[in-house]
Amino acid sequence: MTLNTLAPTLFALLATGAAAAAPATRPPDADRMAILAMQGEYSVRFLFDETVVLAPGYVRKAPKRSGGDEVVIVVEDTPTRIVLQHLLLDVGSGHVIKHWRQDWMFEAPTRWEFTSDQTWRQREVPADLVRGGWTQCVFEVSDAPRYCGSGRWVHAGGTSTWTSDAGWRPLPRREYTTRQDYNALAAVNRHTIAPGGWTHEQDNRKDVRDATGTVSASIVRETGFNEYVRTNGVDFTPAYDYWSATRDYWARVRARWDARLAAPGGVHLLTAVDGMDLITPLFEQAQTVRNGGSVSDAQIDAVFAQWVEPARD
Repeated sequence: MTLNTLAPTLFALLATGAAAAAPATRPPDADRMAILAMQGEYSVRFLFDETVVLAPGYVRKAPKRSGGDEVVIVVEDTPTRIVLQHLLLDVGSGHVIKHWRQDWMFEAPTRWEFTSDQTWRQREVPADLVRGGWTQCVFEVSDAPRYCGSGRWVHAGGTSTWTSDAGWRPLPRREYTTRQDYNALAAVNRHTIAPGGWTHEQDNRKDVRDATGTVSASIVRETGFNEYVRTNGVDFTPAYDYWSATRDYWARVRARWDARLAAPGGVHLLTAVDGMDLITPLFEQAQTVRNGGSVSDAQIDAVFAQWVEPARD
């Protein structure tokens, strides 16, 4: 099915009520179509605004505005699992950055969760969100973990929206190089399939949180609005070429993360919070492959051995 036919098919399913009739043990077609509708070529806006001040004396930071051109590629599509990879393109230079990744799992019984500084552990998905629900897990540019959330798709009035439960995530890239006054985001994420594209909304609270999960201070609330508008005005050939050349390499990297994240104890990263100690060697290896060279399993394992370890007790 092509991208051009995806949205009409989705809205036809909504009109007939096919999603509501599907048994809970099989993903409703409308759910799958909504997730797959996020693939494609987009111009993107990222907007973040601090709103309610929660700490005495705190002064709101200036709103953050950025954007870019991004293609979303389907990496895996099975009845109960869909993997979408984002690739950023700098149009002027043709430079491609492997961006974030989102994995969607239907009725997942467990998920990994951000628990403390550079640490993620396996947790059970809340029981009321397993049946009929989708868990979305989001990954860094290095395929390191970021956050997961679980919820159900709601299809009504020609619109499809998925809203996560409240969860924890580390500081976003836009702030962890400049902020030291909080160390975790309490976040709710919302994805909506909209005419001409899709949106990602965030309801965030910036907290100081210790390793036990205790919040000692809440600083400010924040809203995020990321808008993906389909475009025909950008030649994404460099992005497709990059992925064609490196996708097998990145599959090997993902396999190593999958094994570590599935371990009951979870994982702990030994990098600084910006993750560059891990990002840089993996991106260099990917570039070697893109240039026609080879990277052995031992070379990938050496990077993980240096910067990734089982979670500490």
